[in-house]
Amino acid sequence: MKDTVQIMTTMIIYMVAVIAIGVAFAKKANKNSDNYFLGGRTLGPWVTAMSAEASDMSGWLLMGLPGVAYWCGIADATWTAIGLAAGTYINWLITSKRLRRYSEKANAITLPEFFSNRFHEKSKVVMTIAALFILIFFTVYAASCLVTCGKLFSTLFGLDYVPMMIVGAVFVLVYTIIGGFLAESASDFMQAIVMICALVVIVVTGTVSAGGIDAVVENAQSIPGFLEFFGIATPETVDGVQQAVNGVPQFGEAGSYGFLNIISTLAWGLGYFGVPQVLLRFMAIRSEKELTSSRRIATVWVLISLAVAVFIGVIGRSLYPTALTTASEAENVFILLSTNLLPPLVAGLVMAGILAATISSSDSYLLIAASAFSKNIYQGLLHRKASDKQVLNISRITLLVITLVAIVIALDEDSVIFTIVSFAWAGFGATFGPLMLMCLFWKRINRAGAIAGMVSGGCMVFIWKLLIRPLGGVWDIYELLPAFIVSCIFIVVVSLLTPPPSKEIQQEFEDVKNKV
Repeated sequence: MKDTVQIMTTMIIYMVAVIAIGVAFAKKANKNSDNYFLGGRTLGPWVTAMSAEASDMSGWLLMGLPGVAYWCGIADATWTAIGLAAGTYINWLITSKRLRRYSEKANAITLPEFFSNRFHEKSKVVMTIAALFILIFFTVYAASCLVTCGKLFSTLFGLDYVPMMIVGAVFVLVYTIIGGFLAESASDFMQAIVMICALVVIVVTGTVSAGGIDAVVENAQSIPGFLEFFGIATPETVDGVQQAVNGVPQFGEAGSYGFLNIISTLAWGLGYFGVPQVLLRFMAIRSEKELTSSRRIATVWVLISLAVAVFIGVIGRSLYPTALTTASEAENVFILLSTNLLPPLVAGLVMAGILAATISSSDSYLLIAASAFSKNIYQGLLHRKASDKQVLNISRITLLVITLVAIVIALDEDSVIFTIVSFAWAGFGATFGPLMLMCLFWKRINRAGAIAGMVSGGCMVFIWKLLIRPLGGVWDIYELLPAFIVSCIFIVVVSLLTPPPSKEIQQEFEDVKNKV
């Protein structure tokens, strides 16, 4: 009981600090919708980089990815991490500067608004479709964060999952309403530091407790197929995550992890070209010249975080090989290591790392989803003369509704965070990734191609996930890869079969390309 009180006290202090950041930025954030949704394009390079990655990685970095490594071995987790690291770097390298420049020229503060203004839309069809997909996939994303909160609090304090999940949802909702984008980005910067410190502390402590790196590797090698980089254990699986049979973990023998599996897993990196929480940071930085520094900071942070997260799963499996008996329970390996190996106050700080990851993501998801409806659908389509105050009020109502829907999705305490995140990630990557790349680098893309690309990519994620992937065999690949390819094909074919964009749109593209 004493240990629990100390952990809870530490986490409460942290939560108060986060709320204080929200209050500090509240006045500036609520000045107008530009400040509330994009911070007035005033972010510095460090805040841009760290907040982008903290909001991107979310609780799955501390719970989902280590859980996959613990449960499935290193193949799935490592190839996923490699894909994400490559995607991070390439996205910052080729997308960030041109999007910053183009979004300012197009006078856009949200992603749907950028796509719409890119084609000089009057009917706002592109904007509406983009906003609807953002609402759908960010609601799913927000649900994954609430699952993380529920698992964290229920595991730590021995309380029921559902009430703890709802408490986490209320905290995130209140914080997001208060501070907007500036508060979110500032706190994300702090949370990114807490997250990486928490990861490093657990890796060091766990390695020492296991008897050193050699002992960790030796223990892992004793598990059939666990360290096979080109192999994966093959018992009963659900979305690639192994299940228990009669309560006993079934890891099986090493099987085939061939070229198609590797490409499928590496495809996680494609998601970066379409995730709004990262793309918005590109749009919000105060100068595109500072994006080079941001890219370096973000890449280093991601490389360290992903490598350490995977190794935590290996350490957990080495120290507690039979403690976690289902795929859902395996995602508690970070919590198990923290509470068993660290003093209560330090464990509380490390647990705050999980809370930090969850908050930094969920507030981003809720805010972007709210802006998609209030700014792009309500003001952009339904009430074009709506005042800034009305837009802000509608956004807060939208935040509440999205949170309630996310709570319903997150009610199942056996939910696997990694599975929920992978679906939403695929949705954004396939719906917006090809479109973003074409908008920035292909002058011939037109409005019809943009609509076809979004609809085909977004729908293919559902089709592949629900109808094709369950067939197994060669079809059992991550839905992002085929959906991304389909979206690219539709954009190119439809754009070429329909009239080219106007000379004005093409000239604007050239101006951005040539930095005019």
